[in-house]
Amino acid sequence: MKSIVKGIAPLALLLFSSSLLMAQSSKSKAKPETLKTYLIERDIPDAGKLTAEQLKAISQKSVGVLKDMGPGIEWVQSYVTGDKIFCVYKAENEDLIREHAKKGGFPANVITEITGNISPATAKK
Repeated sequence: MKSIVKGIAPLALLLFSSSLLMAQSSKSKAKPETLKTYLIERDIPDAGKLTAEQLKAISQKSVGVLKDMGPGIEWVQSYVTGDKIFCVYKAENEDLIREHAKKGGFPANVITEITGNISPATAKK
């Protein structure tokens, strides 16, 4: 009986260690629980004149950078105007927004944390 227990103990330890490592690994890749929402103002002259292909290329560059940066930052949506692009992002902090802009090669002239939102539905509550 003792020999069976001796043989099982190292196996049990190995299985426990493996499952612990897998749990830690999946935890580090998991999406952070609390991402803040940010509005980014990007000054881009003639942004409103960018072609569909140019906007697609910008989007692809942004998505590629985000993929490399991990789950601490995500792009929600952007609005193109005459000379600016306004982007809504979720991120752990403002530094990640700046890092994304630097790596992507696009400006982040003003970064503002969004602390709430209202709409016509708010008036009905």
